[in-house]
Amino acid sequence: MEEGKLSVEEVLRRTAEVLRAGPLCDDCLGRAFALLGRGFSNHERGRALRTLAGMFGTSGKPGPCWLCGGLFDSIPALVERALALVEGIGFDSYLFGVRLTPRLAEMEAFFDQTFPTGLSEPLRHAFNREAGKAFEARVGHGTVDLTHPHVAFTIDLARGEIELSVLSLYVYGRYRKLARGIPQTHWPCRLCGGRGCSSCHETGKQYPESVEELVALPFLRVAGAVEAHLHGAGREDIDARMLGDGRPFVLEVVAPRRRNLDLARLGAEVNETADGKVAVSRLREVPREAVGEIKETEAEKTYRARVAFGEEVSRQALTDALSRLQGPIDQRTPRRVAHRRADLVRGRRVLSVSGSLVSLREAEITLRTEGGLYIKELVSGDEGRTVPSLASLLGVSAQVVELDVLEVASPHFPA
Repeated sequence: MEEGKLSVEEVLRRTAEVLRAGPLCDDCLGRAFALLGRGFSNHERGRALRTLAGMFGTSGKPGPCWLCGGLFDSIPALVERALALVEGIGFDSYLFGVRLTPRLAEMEAFFDQTFPTGLSEPLRHAFNREAGKAFEARVGHGTVDLTHPHVAFTIDLARGEIELSVLSLYVYGRYRKLARGIPQTHWPCRLCGGRGCSSCHETGKQYPESVEELVALPFLRVAGAVEAHLHGAGREDIDARMLGDGRPFVLEVVAPRRRNLDLARLGAEVNETADGKVAVSRLREVPREAVGEIKETEAEKTYRARVAFGEEVSRQALTDALSRLQGPIDQRTPRRVAHRRADLVRGRRVLSVSGSLVSLREAEITLRTEGGLYIKELVSGDEGRTVPSLASLLGVSAQVVELDVLEVASPHFPA
């Protein structure tokens, strides 16, 4: 007979076999024939099968379920414990998961091997669904979400514990950094590794503030969270400003107690409390996949650089050098970041470049480049690690003394 399609007589015969093996709860009996009929819970299906089998002389032995050991009877008490864990936490979706004891896993495998019906449902699936239904009935709101639940419960039967995970809140936006000397993210003190020392005045920080902290502070307070991480589409140097429409970012607010936030009001608060150092815009909630998209985005960037030369430079020499700088660039990992990046030669392009002299020893240039090109090294040459460079084309030393990012252009995150 085709697997998954049993005659009434065959269902009755197999039901009788299962019931004669020992006492079985209605949930586990129904699970053995879970694909039989629609619109029934396993409990209802098991009860109906037991009644039908009883009419033909097989009632089954009374007693605790030899397969699950009364696991489904424990759901109400487990749900009460889950409710206590989420007291005071806002959520709109949830999910239950269970870790079976070795004994339950072995019994499940034995049952499936001994009584194969082709219609059964795994114990984990059935338990998680029934726990979720009971939780929804008690809490009165929310829905099951199999991929991105706001809260997730993992019931460890061996330890008798329930673990609660609260999904981070993800907020997309663009930030402008209007002051120099501020890193994008929190930097632990180099000397103490963040523990606190006299060098960092016991703060544990290399720099007193960051874009991440200035943006996150109002979110942490309103969401009732203690931790947040800023994920940017690249990052500007600490001494560079981020101007124009700003840099795309996603702020991850970890384990928030409140999720339904007024983002317009929070954005205004960030802009006020950052005191002219940082400003945010275009805030909106996004799924967690946006973090990966932000980090992987290939954004073209436009820069304005103030450049100082070691010798006097003519206007014509600068014009010629800039025209030759446009095009492909081979850039070995700069010395200043070699401690945290692989030592590779990367091919990048200068898409457009223009500039003019401010004095015979200083110029202001504007460049549009592919993402991942280091501008300071493009100007200085970094002792021959960037080829060509503005310094090599001019034949004089050159250093960026001021750098601004004017635009971060990405088709995935339009301004």
